Amino acid sequence: MKLTTKLAALLAATAFTTACSDNDDNSAPDNPGNYILTVTPAASTGVADYILTAGDLESGRITTKNNGVEQDGTYRYYVTTNNKFFSMLYGQGNPGAVTAYDIQGGKLNKLTNFQTETVQAFAPVDKDLLLFKISRNLATPTSSWYKVSTDNLLITSEGTTNTLDLARNKELAFFSWLQQVGDKVYAPYFCVGGPGAGFNTAYPDSSWVAVFNYADMKLEKVIRDNRTSSLGRYFRNGLSVQENGDVYGFSSATATTNGTLSTTKPSAIVRIKSGATEFDKSFFLNFETLSGGMNITNWQYLGNNTYLTRATTKAEKGAYTDGLNLGILNVADGTYKPVTGLPDKAELVSISYNNFTPKDGKTTYLGVNLKDGSSYVYKVDAGTLTATRGLQVEGGAITAVQFLAGE
Repeated sequence: MKLTTKLAALLAATAFTTACSDNDDNSAPDNPGNYILTVTPAASTGVADYILTAGDLESGRITTKNNGVEQDGTYRYYVTTNNKFFSMLYGQGNPGAVTAYDIQGGKLNKLTNFQTETVQAFAPVDKDLLLFKISRNLATPTSSWYKVSTDNLLITSEGTTNTLDLARNKELAFFSWLQQVGDKVYAPYFCVGGPGAGFNTAYPDSSWVAVFNYADMKLEKVIRDNRTSSLGRYFRNGLSVQENGDVYGFSSATATTNGTLSTTKPSAIVRIKSGATEFDKSFFLNFETLSGGMNITNWQYLGNNTYLTRATTKAEKGAYTDGLNLGILNVADGTYKPVTGLPDKAELVSISYNNFTPKDGKTTYLGVNLKDGSSYVYKVDAGTLTATRGLQVEGGAITAVQFLAGE
């Protein structure tokens, strides 16, 4: 596909920036290891995360003081794929930097730093990163996509999707996230631009998944359902692919109309069976019933039909509220059980949502940030339904916990 002049300029900037990288960004942290933690410095506003490494998540202590890699710009988001760690700057309308690292000898090694348009959804697909800049303007409904090769670290192609035509209801389709399913990309979306404009909709009681052929990003179909509301949330992936190819999706049931929660449907989990392009009408898990009235706000697949879920109570429920109630959901037997061992909810400020799991069916590591200013990595064991305090991180709040195999 022919690249635009603008994109060619970005590629030229990529080559220049890669060749002229600031050596300070490659400074070796004092805690070598293959685990990566991103930390927002304490007592600071409008600053970027530091990136730290660690060799052990279950014990010890590390600090941001005179340590780690300080990034440029605020609002960073992260993805790990192809044995590389990508840090993406949300530019709030301006171009956003994409910085890639690997681990060599337990130390961060910066591979490249380039600019793209600020994007609102991104995900690994094959050996690429697929990026989507999504329109929120009914008058200009063209959304742009970019493919970044994670091998050569260059933008290799681009294209557009008309998200007004996709929704076909006089609102815009806004992708909550992207998910590779075989040689397709499934893009769950909610509709925006309805009553109250912004992220409001006149259609709060439906869910949709756009199916794209990845090779040319042509839209193949839209999968629809009306048993629950839209799947996923803003910057939260609502789809998960299991070992057998089945695709599961969650709905928070937090769609709004005129700024008010308006869906009549419950927070729930639905399924698209392997090889199918329709929702499985024989499967429906009402999460509110399973959890005693809560709504799911995020999840992480641990393997073997098991998910770590985050949820809010009915009183806490909101369109952008991240739940602090952890539980274990098994989609095979339809059970939900709460996780114990975390500090009391009154002591919590936040829990990281970008976390590492070896996908062994039971384990994940997440950052827990407390009101007294302390931060720890906790290990969650789905088998025992417990969270255990591990590595202490001094000097800031943990925003992501990841792992690279290294060289």
